[in-house]
Amino acid sequence: MSGNHSQISELYSAYAAGRLSTAFRLLVQTQMALRADVRRDIEQAEAISGAFFEAEERETLSPNAFETALKRIDALDEGTADQLHAAHLANERLTELMRLPEPLREKALEACAQSGWRRLTSGVSRLEISNQGTTHSHLYRIKPGASVPQHTHHGDELTLVLEGGFTDETGSYGPGDISLQTSQDTHQPVADDDGICLVYAVSDGGMKFKGALGVFQSLFGGGRGRAN
Repeated sequence: MSGNHSQISELYSAYAAGRLSTAFRLLVQTQMALRADVRRDIEQAEAISGAFFEAEERETLSPNAFETALKRIDALDEGTADQLHAAHLANERLTELMRLPEPLREKALEACAQSGWRRLTSGVSRLEISNQGTTHSHLYRIKPGASVPQHTHHGDELTLVLEGGFTDETGSYGPGDISLQTSQDTHQPVADDDGICLVYAVSDGGMKFKGALGVFQSLFGGGRGRAN
């Protein structure tokens, strides 16, 4: 994990005390599903603080979200090579989402059925999981060797690796690792060469791109809190 370790500990303590927003809570719950050591640490934090959280009522998945995603695949006409390729890609994305740990899997399937993936740059796509005020959460899919454009942030960003791995200016990260970036940090994550990298990122305020993409962002939208 990068950044100040005390900040990560504060994140766990806030989770144990029930003070995290929905997006950050989902990030911690997903990391707990991936890593037994984090799960043990948080259980200890709960015991020390005495803030044993009550199990929340499970949120209901949008009606027929999984079936809707399948129907989008089935609806593709199989008459051309391009459409066959599109069907293959859609099925590949769905398979990847089904491998995600709960509770993120439900949210990702729901988001895929409602809005779908959006291309950010060559080799990088993202799926918006939630957008609540200035807090944004996305699932990023980065092809082997591809990089997210160099950027900084309006606030803190926590990135949890779900599958594969990436390297940036602060280090290398694999499944279950969290990278912490502040508004003072600039980085450019590059996916490992051995497979697709999937990450779940939660930020306060969104991304600020550097270089030509930053100029485009400032001229054509993607202001504070947005980088679509």
